[in-house]
Amino acid sequence: QEQLVESGGGAVQAGGSLSLSCAASGHTVRSYAMGWFRQAPGKERELVAAINWSGSNTYHADSVKGRFIISRDGANNTVYLQLNTLKPEDTAVYYCAASFSHGVAVTTMEYDYWGQGTQVTVSS
Repeated sequence: QEQLVESGGGAVQAGGSLSLSCAASGHTVRSYAMGWFRQAPGKERELVAAINWSGSNTYHADSVKGRFIISRDGANNTVYLQLNTLKPEDTAVYYCAASFSHGVAVTTMEYDYWGQGTQVTVSS
């Protein structure tokens, strides 16, 4: 059973930065495509960024393109999301997820394991 644990969330002012980490236990993260999702109150969960199993391909939602960067470190079994130039509308609970797909997985249904989430709050 794969377990994913997110960390690095917090409260920042607009324009600030945060670094999120997702540590995996069980099987190695190297076996999975990974993604970061977020869910704001009253809104549906949305994909923020995704990366394939090797790290050679990534996807970033238009709303975060140029500001957020997804990366992975197979040696440390960890996936990261760097959040730069944060905006109040980035406020949400951020979840990491793992997919058996080897390619970039862009839909919620493709993901098989989920973390518990970490809160990101951006004030204006």
